[in-house]
Amino acid sequence: MKTVVIYNSQTGFTKRYAGWIAKAAGADCFALSDVKEKSLSEYEAIIFGGWAFGGSIHKIGWFKNNLDKWTDKRLIVFCVGASPIENPEVAKALSQNFNELKLKNVKLFYCPGGLNYEKMPLPSKLMMKMFIKTLKAKKEKTKQEREMINMLSKSYDISDKKYIEPILQCLKSQ
Repeated sequence: MKTVVIYNSQTGFTKRYAGWIAKAAGADCFALSDVKEKSLSEYEAIIFGGWAFGGSIHKIGWFKNNLDKWTDKRLIVFCVGASPIENPEVAKALSQNFNELKLKNVKLFYCPGGLNYEKMPLPSKLMMKMFIKTLKAKKEKTKQEREMINMLSKSYDISDKKYIEPILQCLKSQ
């Protein structure tokens, strides 16, 4: 099956996952900026990867705007974020990116990546610092909030190839 992986990455985690998926699936792989004007008609499966941005998948609008053209394609979306895969908020946040009808046609996955403050653009870095400051200022913090403060206060990498397995299985089984 001719497959393409298209990704939008801010600090490299989504690009890494896109490369792993493309290599394992024998797929073409392109940054979103390089594929926006290309025809994807030759592909039977389209996999889009974006990074988590305030509960949304960054640049998911591009993918959603093309859904009507891709009714005959196998469609998979993966989101890469800073939360561990066990975080119960992840599934809820991801499902908010699609309405129920569109979610039936698109398989959705999450891959934990991490934070890389060194590669993060200044506006994103400031937003993260403000979020951490707000959490720290809270008088009575939950255990989860204390863990979040500790985790988000520095760069870290929790990405792992094992998280692409469900995506590859979905691609094979469709």
